[in-house]
Amino acid sequence: MTARSVITAAVTALLCTVAASPAQPPPALTADEAAAIAAEAYIYGYPLVTMEMTRRVMTNTAKVEGTHAPMFNLCSLREYPTAAFKEVTAPNADTLYTAAWLDLGKEPWFLHIPDMGDRYYLFPMLSGWTDVFQVPGKRTGIKGGDFAITGPGWKGTLPSGVQEYKSPTNMVWILGRIYCTGTPDDYKAVHELQDKLALTPLSSFGKPFTPPAGQVDPGIDMKTPVRDQVNKMDVGAYFNLLATLMKDNPPAEADAPMVARMAKIGLVPGKPFDLAKLDPAVAKAVQGVPKSAVEKIVAEFKAMRPVNGWKYATSAGVYGTHYLDRATITFFGLGANRTEDAIYPTSEADAEGKPYEGSNKYVVHFAKGQMPPVKGFWSLTMYDAQFYFVENPLNRYTLSQRNKLVTNPDGSVDLYIQKDNPGPDKEANWLPAPAGKFVLMFRFYWPESAIADGTWKPPAVQQVK
Repeated sequence: MTARSVITAAVTALLCTVAASPAQPPPALTADEAAAIAAEAYIYGYPLVTMEMTRRVMTNTAKVEGTHAPMFNLCSLREYPTAAFKEVTAPNADTLYTAAWLDLGKEPWFLHIPDMGDRYYLFPMLSGWTDVFQVPGKRTGIKGGDFAITGPGWKGTLPSGVQEYKSPTNMVWILGRIYCTGTPDDYKAVHELQDKLALTPLSSFGKPFTPPAGQVDPGIDMKTPVRDQVNKMDVGAYFNLLATLMKDNPPAEADAPMVARMAKIGLVPGKPFDLAKLDPAVAKAVQGVPKSAVEKIVAEFKAMRPVNGWKYATSAGVYGTHYLDRATITFFGLGANRTEDAIYPTSEADAEGKPYEGSNKYVVHFAKGQMPPVKGFWSLTMYDAQFYFVENPLNRYTLSQRNKLVTNPDGSVDLYIQKDNPGPDKEANWLPAPAGKFVLMFRFYWPESAIADGTWKPPAVQQVK
């Protein structure tokens, strides 16, 4: 036997021995390893769980009423939200919303948008993971038309003349916004446009169609804000809901490494999650995850580097694998647009870094010619510490270009941020604040590149001494 044949025989014998050996189970996770994976999974799934809980609340009605509408029904707000609105954090008081929730599991649905003319509008369509997968609107050059929204597994033929929008998930939230000045005449004009919007399933396209009625589930909490409901869920209920939702709202291909990590703690898309099946020590460690993960989300927002005291993201609406960014935006402003459509600088502290207090007075100063550079519109909104509107005698929650702002003799503009009325000569530029802590948020719709690249910066908020 040659040396080569001896070596070959030895290697073959070794391989046979290895092949015949029983497969070794993967090493058990330590409690710390499991807790780390669970925290990642919690943050990863936070948008999908929040979307589902929001959908439940907003569609838990027998008919269209206020901000609620059954599934597959368009809900058009006829006036701006008030301080009583608690269903979505950081609400908008610049546009009239028209929203709808879809489930594409059975068939595609068609959205008809009337000709909007030159009016600014946008109809972002959010997947279950909060990514804006399509956004017909003025910026994208679409005045109106018929659009077929199809689910991730649908294949078929659509009527001619209809543009297909493929959703990566069966859950879809249409969150349309139409700009309105708030005057009676403009309210009427926008209402007429809203009345021409329509949703129709493929099976009824081109035929008379009546949107389905809804059913009220008494088990759904309609009083507690959705964010609080999500944050209070125990880890078992949270992960079980996430696993269920991932069946019809599949993770993206780029999420494969995350999906593989979640499987190590028994969290698998479409399969029940049972905390009791985990090792007791592991289960105990995982139970503390919701609190620590929420703290990490809040910390991420606080860690953002401010520009003149303002923090803002330049990657909202499309997140890729930036899961913490996605969860943070979900936490503070569910339903955010793509940054090409809107940028939302947010501030919790004045120019000296001191948190805002209603007992103080503040000024936002724009030098002459330095108002926000936007192609759509801009606004400055007041929120309380929980990112909800602040009740005030004027029912004024924003200042924007639609206000008749008073200009200083040198052409500059000052906005007054305080609890008490600054007087008749300044009231037009007054944004009422609460007695305690508050948050300010700019909205720059269809922003110029100067905002995104930092050439133009939001002015610092100065405390009046």
